[in-house]
Amino acid sequence: MLTIGQLADYAGVTIKAIRHYHERGLLAEPDRDSSGYRRYTAEDAIDLVKIRTLAHAGVPLARVKDLLDADPDALTAAIAEIDHDLQDRIAQLRRTRDQLAQLRGGDRLFVSPEVADHLDDLRRLGVSERQIHLERGGWILMQTASPEDASLWIAEKRELMADPEFRALYLEHDAAYDWSADDPRLPALADRTRNWFTGHHSRSETRRVVNPAIARLAAQSQPGASSPAWDRLALLMNG
Repeated sequence: MLTIGQLADYAGVTIKAIRHYHERGLLAEPDRDSSGYRRYTAEDAIDLVKIRTLAHAGVPLARVKDLLDADPDALTAAIAEIDHDLQDRIAQLRRTRDQLAQLRGGDRLFVSPEVADHLDDLRRLGVSERQIHLERGGWILMQTASPEDASLWIAEKRELMADPEFRALYLEHDAAYDWSADDPRLPALADRTRNWFTGHHSRSETRRVVNPAIARLAAQSQPGASSPAWDRLALLMNG
């Protein structure tokens, strides 16, 4: 006869595990001796080893009880079914790991590779994270609503950022976000911006937007999408 501690040592499990198996109805609770202690037999040890083996093999405890006394054919069929379920779980875990790897890549989980490269370029230029956040949100909305339009616009945006004059204007507009609305630099910035766009044709300006509502949402509805200085800059450029 074995005590619960001796049984646990023999089977290589914890006493807590044995008690859990009792609670789940997997291992019958033995009678107690005159001192009130449980005493286990060799048959209990055999059952516990079976339970441990099945559990360690990945068989859910809810299935263990049915398999303990199953005939060979039933056991083979059940193990095949469990193995199939495990393969599905493994495939799902691999997909989850792939998504986590993409998350470690930052923007590339949410936007196209071209947009992600553009955002990386902005960081290298010293563009504020606030502006990068605004751009990222806008691109997510646009490429979801109209991937074809977004593909055209990001190609054009990257060409524009390669132009030193446009790049300088972009950086100054980014900095102007924090200026006061009466900053004396705003009129000059508005003039330079207006003059630049007057002399440069945009391919996307003549292209019909598939979903203009999303375009407006991308431009207007994000937190931090404007500031007093930017609002005045827009008025100056349109004036």
